Amino acid sequence: MSTAQLLLPPKLVPVFTGDAMYRGAHGGRGSAKTRSFATMTAVRGYQCAAAGQDGVIVCAREHLNSLADSSFSEVKGAIEALPWLADVYDIGKEYIRTRDGRISFAFAGLRHNINSIKSKARIRLLWVDEAEPVTENSWHTADNTVREEGAEVWVTWNPARKNSATHKRFRENPPDRSKIIQLNWRDNPWFPSTLNVKRLADFEKRPDQYAHIWEGDFVSVVDGAYFAKQLAETKARGRVCALQPDPVLPIYAFFDIGGSGKRADATAIWICQFVGPQIRVLDYIEGQGQPVTYYIAEMQTRGWKRAIIRTPHDGGNMLFTGKNYVDYWRDAQFETMDPVPNQGAGAAMLRIEAARRVFPNVYFNNTEAVDAGLEVLGWYHEKRSDDERNIGLGPEHDWSSHGADAFGLMAIVYEAPDGVPERPRERYRDRRSSRRGSWESA
Repeated sequence: MSTAQLLLPPKLVPVFTGDAMYRGAHGGRGSAKTRSFATMTAVRGYQCAAAGQDGVIVCAREHLNSLADSSFSEVKGAIEALPWLADVYDIGKEYIRTRDGRISFAFAGLRHNINSIKSKARIRLLWVDEAEPVTENSWHTADNTVREEGAEVWVTWNPARKNSATHKRFRENPPDRSKIIQLNWRDNPWFPSTLNVKRLADFEKRPDQYAHIWEGDFVSVVDGAYFAKQLAETKARGRVCALQPDPVLPIYAFFDIGGSGKRADATAIWICQFVGPQIRVLDYIEGQGQPVTYYIAEMQTRGWKRAIIRTPHDGGNMLFTGKNYVDYWRDAQFETMDPVPNQGAGAAMLRIEAARRVFPNVYFNNTEAVDAGLEVLGWYHEKRSDDERNIGLGPEHDWSSHGADAFGLMAIVYEAPDGVPERPRERYRDRRSSRRGSWESA
């Protein structure tokens, strides 16, 4: 029996040694994790075929519009680089399979092709590459499709968000029988000098992005973020610090209203006080698909029972229950004010510009909850048409837009006439609107 030689970064050897159901690596650019896992998927296919097992190796990503977006070229390149593997496989323009026909590769997107994965018979291995954006729903469905005895799930990704489903599932609370490590450029014995030139250039010229791109750290400010400069100055000047609410001054809760149901937009709430020229952000609350009663309970539990509720204009829309959103808060004994009027056309950019102007006055409480809000502000960015035209299309509507809109609403209210922060002079009156909204109360 001959022995085949594989070249892997030494740090990866324990990952592929011994028993496991989950194997993975997370880290930055230049670590060789993608090529290494592509090689090992081909090795796994070879082992299954040699053992007389039939089945499929699924190589997946969250979004996959074409074969060009998949790991096809990585797996193909890995096979062709090793003659003994190349002898085992038949590679066509759009397929990879063992020559005996026992094992075939399938390339799929989890977001829109999850049902096709569920229909794959005898999945021997599921490898999810570029797994950072994979949702919890996709992970739950995909993981449950891997049912064959001895089948495994592999995952590789460059972390971006602490709240991502991939981080929570495989780092924060990893499953039993998992071998998952961090792998970065310094762990790659074959790290090329040309790539090192680029790494050093990023270190010198793009320090805000360096840690994420090369060291596998979370994104603090996404490229093109609306508040990138403001957040950098806020952190540099020590305005993320321990804060306590002033017992005398009003506390405000600024909202962006989502809805209930699995596909509803998120609801985001910033808790703050206006203290002289300062805006002191005390807390941040966000949820998705929850009824208004959930947020009422959350505010009460966190100690914000005296917060004055400030919603955007749609807080006054009539619901199917015959009440509007603000009514529920008033019924729960919260102090309320009239919804903030709609800013009309270009409202999103008005909120962004207002937020930029007030940022030098904002102090953020140094808590885990507010840190999640800072992550939101660091991600909120402009949507671009494409790389060639690079036309700005306004704010990208994604997970960060709801928290950013609520923050912008706070800035709009703060910028009252003559620069005087608005005070709750006019409490909310029991008005009923004929307009209907889309929320549910329970």
